[in-house]
Amino acid sequence: MREFMARLRLVPAQAGLGYVVLVATAAAYLVVYTSSLGRFPTSFDYLSILNTMLPLVFVAIGQSLVVLTGGIDLSVGGIVSLCVTVTATTVTGTGLAPFGWLLVVLALGAACGAVNGMIVAVGRIAPILATLATLSIFTGLALWVLPVPGGSIPPVVRNVLSNPNVPTGLIWLGVAVGGWLVLRRTRFGMRVYAIGSDETSARAVGVPAGRVKLGVYALSGLCSALAAIFYVSTTTAGDANAGAPFILTSIASVVVGGVAFTGGRGSALGAVAGAVALTLVIDVLFFAGIDPLYQSLFQGLFLVVAVLLGTAATFLTRRRRATP
Repeated sequence: MREFMARLRLVPAQAGLGYVVLVATAAAYLVVYTSSLGRFPTSFDYLSILNTMLPLVFVAIGQSLVVLTGGIDLSVGGIVSLCVTVTATTVTGTGLAPFGWLLVVLALGAACGAVNGMIVAVGRIAPILATLATLSIFTGLALWVLPVPGGSIPPVVRNVLSNPNVPTGLIWLGVAVGGWLVLRRTRFGMRVYAIGSDETSARAVGVPAGRVKLGVYALSGLCSALAAIFYVSTTTAGDANAGAPFILTSIASVVVGGVAFTGGRGSALGAVAGAVALTLVIDVLFFAGIDPLYQSLFQGLFLVVAVLLGTAATFLTRRRRATP
């Protein structure tokens, strides 16, 4: 337990990497934007970035919870795709009816995540194998629900979630951040860190590791469903392949945010910062005139540099602590 508490004290330092990367990326965005257009970004530009980044923010939060337990969730892309197709084809009507369907979509995402949790916690199958298998299943179901891109979402839902004229996204971003801050201070949140730090010791002191993992994967599925809803709200249509990019970008957000893949260290706030930074990178490359064919190359280089910086920062922090 002492080792767990000692590692927990490093959480702010780990998350700090994401904040540094975010500030650097934001500065690069301002420089490239003003150089390209000869003016500063308008409120429309900031609103567009806000609405675009929200789906990745939610997926990154769910992914960080799983990684904090020492696991990984590759099925986030499949859950997002499935929930996107269900949202685009079933969320209809006026008044409160569409919001009732949104609750169904959220329940679907949580159920998909719970299936992952059951396989990992009860079946004792490695998370990477379990979620890789369910990724294929969920993606197949998404293609069955919506074979070709299409569907729609009622304007009333869009006005509440991602209003193109009012920054409602700031409210939902605040809800996401506030939800994490509350969760981390609960008994469940402390158990997540304990399992990731040392699962054997956590079990020895009575932590129900199986139930915690089940809850973590269910929350990851819920976050993926939220991402799907905001995705459809922003794009106003559905696509069975919509979730594919979120697999790597959510993992990249976690890495950039300083969450340790060994578990037990890091913060979802760092992952949120990483998600925002990755969203800005796309805009930086666009305004810098980089050919879209090479965007993946520069995104990969960005991730490698961020990881190297994080490794160097961790090494220096530990060396400083070890120095008498």
